[in-house]
Amino acid sequence: MQPHHQATVLPEKPAEAKSIRIFFPNLDGLRFFCFLSVFFFHSFGSSKVDITDHVLHKTVRQFLFKNGVLGVNFFFVLSGFLITYLLLVEKEKFKSINVLNFYKRRILRIWPLFFFCVLFGFAIFPQIKILFGEVPNEPARLGMYLSFLSNLDIVYNSSPDSSVLAILWSVSIEEQFYLVWPLIILLSPRKWLLPALLTLILASLAFRLANADSYLKMTLHTFSCFSDLVVGGVFAYLALYSERFISAIRNAPKITWIGLYVVVIVLYLFTRNIFQQQPVLYAFERLVISIAFAFVIIEQCYASHSLFKMSNYPTISRLGTYTFGLYCLHPIGGLIANKGLGLFGLNSNVYTIMFLETFVSFAISVALAVFSYRFFESPFLRMKDKFARIKKA
Repeated sequence: MQPHHQATVLPEKPAEAKSIRIFFPNLDGLRFFCFLSVFFFHSFGSSKVDITDHVLHKTVRQFLFKNGVLGVNFFFVLSGFLITYLLLVEKEKFKSINVLNFYKRRILRIWPLFFFCVLFGFAIFPQIKILFGEVPNEPARLGMYLSFLSNLDIVYNSSPDSSVLAILWSVSIEEQFYLVWPLIILLSPRKWLLPALLTLILASLAFRLANADSYLKMTLHTFSCFSDLVVGGVFAYLALYSERFISAIRNAPKITWIGLYVVVIVLYLFTRNIFQQQPVLYAFERLVISIAFAFVIIEQCYASHSLFKMSNYPTISRLGTYTFGLYCLHPIGGLIANKGLGLFGLNSNVYTIMFLETFVSFAISVALAVFSYRFFESPFLRMKDKFARIKKA
């Protein structure tokens, strides 16, 4: 069976067809909402009881966004889908995968900003604490961050003091995934690839079943989170090779997608109530959520009767192009907003915390991300395309 492409496929040089660009126009907007979920999860912090006990604070932080970290789960599924899709297309078109060039592309995309954040967390953040009369106390181990093992450092050592370091655990997991994934795709014949992916999902589920009593292992360990990325890979495989699957998605009535988004909202708001009461159910939580998120990705890419398409919202989609910077740099934005407003006593009540500080933090985060993308990341991104035969437009 020949693969079919529903993404926008743009030949880079039609006469030569040495490389092609693949563009999923609705996914950047989804990325932005993933970031926004994480951003709100990290916002509204306060040590004042009169603020944390306020009904507004409880409603927003402790109900609406208490599961905002699920934005990271969505990032994982989305990464697994896109990376697998691009690798499969490269393998089909060129009968091979240039693994070394894949690593070069990931290095150019991830490493510059990641290591800036490591530098900030270990060298600059302690000086900021001293400046504000606080005592630095960073238990994180530098070697674990330099080797992209920060998630395991948190699981087996301690959570970092710096919020900039604290969010890098997910980037470490993605880098670990990128290390092995092109080899799995390259070495697996097509007829064995889907069974191999399903086996990896089952292995990840088995790990969670064996460690359901450990919150850190369930949420941060590589073997626990790996299934999110692999689920994305399974849906990329189906998108390319299963005409029946894509036909069903394309022709599904609007009521199907209403049901999907209702399920996603219910999971987002009540996942702890649904899954975290029993260890066995807890082990299945990531799998259920990742499958729901994967269907959102597929719906946005292939459905003909969607409720909406993210590409119809250009501002949101544009912001979605900066999501790596937004994700990595928003703790700095939050730090600047908190310390800056605190100097003027402007974060002393629930309304300034919920609205003013959050708005300032978001605005600074966007400014930092746009600046980083244009003046720091872009030179590396332009180099990245030199090592790509299948490119994202």
